[in-house]
Amino acid sequence: MTETKPVIAVAGASGYIGQNLLKKLQGRATFIGLSRNGDKREDTEDITWRSCDLFSLKDAEKGLEGADIAVYLVHSMMPSAKLTQGHFADMDVILADNFAQAAKKQGVKKIIYLGGIVPKGTEKLSAHLKSRLEVERILRAYGTPVTALRAGLIVGPKGSSFPILAKLVKRLPVMILPKWTRTKTQPIALPDVLSSLDKTVTDEKSVNDSYDLGGPEVMTYRQMMEQTAEVMGKKRWMYNVPFFSLYLSRLWLRLITQTPKETVYPLLASLKHPLTAKQQEEGISHGTISFKEAAAYSLREEEEEKEKLVKKPEIGPLKRDVRSVQRITLPEGYRADEVAKYYVQWLERFLNPWVRTTVDEDLNCQIGWIGNKKPMLELSYAPDRSTEDRALYYITGGFFSDSQRNERGRMEFRKIPESNEAIIAIHDYLPSMPWFIYKYTQANAHLLIMACFRQHMKKLDEGQMGKRLVSV
Repeated sequence: MTETKPVIAVAGASGYIGQNLLKKLQGRATFIGLSRNGDKREDTEDITWRSCDLFSLKDAEKGLEGADIAVYLVHSMMPSAKLTQGHFADMDVILADNFAQAAKKQGVKKIIYLGGIVPKGTEKLSAHLKSRLEVERILRAYGTPVTALRAGLIVGPKGSSFPILAKLVKRLPVMILPKWTRTKTQPIALPDVLSSLDKTVTDEKSVNDSYDLGGPEVMTYRQMMEQTAEVMGKKRWMYNVPFFSLYLSRLWLRLITQTPKETVYPLLASLKHPLTAKQQEEGISHGTISFKEAAAYSLREEEEEKEKLVKKPEIGPLKRDVRSVQRITLPEGYRADEVAKYYVQWLERFLNPWVRTTVDEDLNCQIGWIGNKKPMLELSYAPDRSTEDRALYYITGGFFSDSQRNERGRMEFRKIPESNEAIIAIHDYLPSMPWFIYKYTQANAHLLIMACFRQHMKKLDEGQMGKRLVSV
């Protein structure tokens, strides 16, 4: 009797960790590789590629169809549209919420999530670590068991943190080290991370728990730099300074390593926290490869790839599209669909007397100028894709929208699970006006309006809270 292999969907399969995980599990499972450019990749005997934009709930549902297990290796620090407005943490909310809802709908038995170590004192976490913890909570919000593997600095030939550290050591003979370089962390080698993923993915149990991953050594960032220099065979002079200097460190890292600010800024803000493994599990959490051994392997692999002139994966040109995501306070008693209706009413009051809004019995909305018959924007309500916690509108017309090319443009109001906050987002919007004009007029106007609405909703919530206190 032939043993049936599990079907494992990997979100982020074309990324650094995802590609290595597919190699690690090759032959022991059938894979669904989820990628924004999955249609450009060739299927193999073990891997079926699917194009999947996780900002779309419909795409996420199609992507996870037929999967037994789902692995989540996604982070949204880099822009996903030609113009991206909003904080990476708010975008991560949408990605995780879509993935978790889709997993529930498709009957996925368990989700494996690779996140970050969470230090003590979660109320003072950096935005990056707070986001990792929020994603973990959202993935669990719909009842699918989630095994969360929390790793600190992963030592591998690609990724984010170690290559930055290696470039600093390689390019700077003399290094002035700010206070964050004395923070303790517990680096873990890429092969050890893959082994932990392997054990949790292939384990038949569905454990709804979190485990910290750590290598055999607790080190400071300075010690890692010193050992990296030894591996490189380079003499480096390092001098400590007694301040953190976040701004100077950002400038220093970007200038020397040529790493995008979207990657550097969130990571650097997390370096004030000691990231050592605490909540561990025997057989899953404990790495065995030393930092020096992992660094030597990573540097060697990087050199071999350069010699082979390995072609980087094609991301494809960004469309002339817009993604704008904002988080607002959700006053008590308000649902996401009610916020959508309230926003339209508030917008007319806020822009009075120049703007008018109309909403028909099917909740379709038009926003236009007084005295002008053609609306600026036309929003068509999607009842089949909306719930109390999510109101979805397709952008179907108006002279601000490029109606001929706008196939997926939409605006959504989404409650963040288990919180008093909501996300208001515009996705895949294609403006009709020339890009330069749009970027410095309509785009900035939208940000201003959303900032004012955010402040209005905050005051509304504070007013309700004040009334409750008076009544008590």
